[in-house]
Amino acid sequence: MISVDVQDLQDLLQIDIDRIERWSEEILTRLDKKSAELSIVLVDDKYIQQLNQNYLGKNRPTNVISFPQQEGPGPQGRHLGDVVLSVESALHEAEDALMPPIQRVLQLLIHGICHLSGYNHEGVPQAQATRMQKKEEDLFTTLMQNEPLTV
Repeated sequence: MISVDVQDLQDLLQIDIDRIERWSEEILTRLDKKSAELSIVLVDDKYIQQLNQNYLGKNRPTNVISFPQQEGPGPQGRHLGDVVLSVESALHEAEDALMPPIQRVLQLLIHGICHLSGYNHEGVPQAQATRMQKKEEDLFTTLMQNEPLTV
């Protein structure tokens, strides 16, 4: 069973929380994570900048941070971790890319969940980074086909 908890701590864009839950469940299912728990937190740039500084030592906002619970030795539970997504950054990036903001939110959601599912693109061989990019593109295409992306 998949369990997704979404918290919306921002007020820049009205987001359908049920949609974020559905997307997350579909992404996890397609990543073969059929018995997983996941937390999604939607925030603004100020909030994510503080997390980025505290946990990654980077004093700047970023678009998404994944906090895995499955790293290192020890018991492997159902909780994959947390995805913190800056809706403010997504809005700016969507504007720059001339795409609907919710479409960029979906891309970032996929990216964050892929990180929690073992995919990586930083400090890894190019083949591994390409594998993650391909998986993200496949998931995005599938979700776009299944549900129209209007705000």
